[in-house]
Amino acid sequence: MGTGRAQRGEGDGSVGTLVLAATPMGQYDDASPRLRAALASADIVAAEDTRRTRSLAAGLGVAITGTVVSYYDQVEAARTPGLVEAVANGQTVLVVTDAGMPSVSDPGFRLVAACVDAGLPITCLPGPSAVTTALAVSGLPCERFCFDGFAPRKSGARRKWLAQLATEPRTVVFFDSPHRLADTLAEAAEVLGADRRVAVCRELTKTYEEVRRGGLAEVAQWAAGGVRGEITVVLAPGEQAPPDAQDLVDRVRDLVEGGLRLKEACARVAEETGTSKKALYDAAVASD
Repeated sequence: MGTGRAQRGEGDGSVGTLVLAATPMGQYDDASPRLRAALASADIVAAEDTRRTRSLAAGLGVAITGTVVSYYDQVEAARTPGLVEAVANGQTVLVVTDAGMPSVSDPGFRLVAACVDAGLPITCLPGPSAVTTALAVSGLPCERFCFDGFAPRKSGARRKWLAQLATEPRTVVFFDSPHRLADTLAEAAEVLGADRRVAVCRELTKTYEEVRRGGLAEVAQWAAGGVRGEITVVLAPGEQAPPDAQDLVDRVRDLVEGGLRLKEACARVAEETGTSKKALYDAAVASD
């Protein structure tokens, strides 16, 4: 039973496998034994930066025996069909990026999607991720979160994006350039409020790792002095705006039909939703 597309050839040796592997963000010791084995045995290693991947292998004491090909943003479209064909023909294709997990704001998604469409086996070697690492050390709520990629480059688009986060009920994780971070935080303080909590994580797992926590205005002032390195930002949840009273009139009517007086029904719905009792009462009366 099941409705998903099956992966073709699993276990019968007729096809290969696409393997996504997380790579260390700064410390070679964070590499898993499975990553070491995969680098040594894969038929093809598709690397975001071939030089960095060869340096990683050397640092791990691993000899890459397969073919190493570049697989970065500008060549993804052109390289994907050949890699899919390689998997279909029985080869193991290992995808690695400069650091962290492939596909997460890094090359990999296009190839995964193509292999899914072809019904080919895909697996993942879990490991380091700046998203979850930053979230864990941020000191902000971790029960529910969303990842929003890179902050927009231009001010207008960035402010529009920030406005959408004003009532986001989840913690938000995003990446930013060190050269734009001060502007992003300053605009966030204006759009979201100076006191909304944030954690800026710099150079995670590396020698000069730093996590700066505080209100947006405070952290923006720190960033204005200049920041270097890989940046991951964790933004506290926003306060959800209460629903519009007009949208809750039907709920009030249902309670009235169930036997409550109008004022009692408005009071109950107000308690449930955080909406003003008076606004609910006025909206209910106006709709009669």
